[in-house]
Amino acid sequence: MDIKQIFKNNQQWVEKKLNIDTNYFNNLAEGQKPEILYIGCSDSRVSVEELMGFSPGEAFIHRNIANLVPNNDLSALSVIDYAVSHLKVKHIVICGHYNYGGVKAAMQSEDMGVLNPWIDNIRDVYRLHSTELNNITNEEERYKKLVEINVQEQCINNSKLNEVQKAYRDSRIAIHGWVFDIHSGMLIDLRINL
Repeated sequence: MDIKQIFKNNQQWVEKKLNIDTNYFNNLAEGQKPEILYIGCSDSRVSVEELMGFSPGEAFIHRNIANLVPNNDLSALSVIDYAVSHLKVKHIVICGHYNYGGVKAAMQSEDMGVLNPWIDNIRDVYRLHSTELNNITNEEERYKKLVEINVQEQCINNSKLNEVQKAYRDSRIAIHGWVFDIHSGMLIDLRINL
């Protein structure tokens, strides 16, 4: 990859936006009022705004490996607190996706080095749901189910946070669990609505 090409691409993008709307960047600079906080995976194949049909400023986004919301991750907790307390988002979406390495790694016993503590969060999800998951004989189906259950558990982790609970009590927020099917491009609503 030629890094200089990124700057050429950027210049073309700026010109394209200004040709459509001469005030595009002035409007963008006025601030943000997103109604949704999207917590998803860092996987480079998942383009969040594009898959939701959003423009810049319409979603506040946090990404990490396996879309986790552990209670000791200050980055995720800070993003959630800011989105709920200051931006007053109305929806929090935890979105996993099929065909991703974090969950597959959690299903195996191999040493992941520095990633071990992070992957252990997913291994804990597997442990909590091992009876259900171990009853699935097809490995691919078991893996997909773990992706979905991980989303569910992250929704629950999110719902325990103080600022989220306050917003929920005030009836001004909802938590949703989704999966992005990378094979079809479709978003799947897991109907995890807290």
